[in-house]
Amino acid sequence: MKYSKEIFDILSKGSFISMNSVSQANRAYFDQIEDDFESYREYYEGIGFVLESGNGYFYFSRHEQRVNAVDKLLRFCDWIDRLDFLKTFNSAFGSGFVFTKAKILERISCDMELKDKAVKLYADKKVFADVIDRLTDDLMKAGFVELENDLEGLYKVTSAFHYLDELVNCLNIVEGAENEIP
Repeated sequence: MKYSKEIFDILSKGSFISMNSVSQANRAYFDQIEDDFESYREYYEGIGFVLESGNGYFYFSRHEQRVNAVDKLLRFCDWIDRLDFLKTFNSAFGSGFVFTKAKILERISCDMELKDKAVKLYADKKVFADVIDRLTDDLMKAGFVELENDLEGLYKVTSAFHYLDELVNCLNIVEGAENEIP
């Protein structure tokens, strides 16, 4: 299997491999997995990872104990806030969307709702530019965005962003149970 080490190095860090990646190598990895998904799935399953397929992306999951699942749910709450912020910035924010940090900062300066959401994203960040830097870094580390043009500071949202959209769409909010975690 071609690229099994490179694919593992990306996915084992919790990142995604997307079909619309800016990186030619990542697109090649995506194509390789897509062409031989079952072989890759069986290979990684042998070392405790489950290769999952989404809408234009691949990622690893693992069977976890309940304690780890609760921790994971708490971390996902942070991603819900980030997603809410990004969709408030632009409702079209999703796979293929291109943005700059400067454009987000410009919108924060004139949109009170966006400003309020930005303040709540990272408690340790007091300057909006630092908040956007950290948000962009988190999105890049997860594989949800990639730097498309360094000179212009353009970022492209990858297909992996569907993962966040799909998870949020699966949530059922029960009234009166806002602060309860099972």
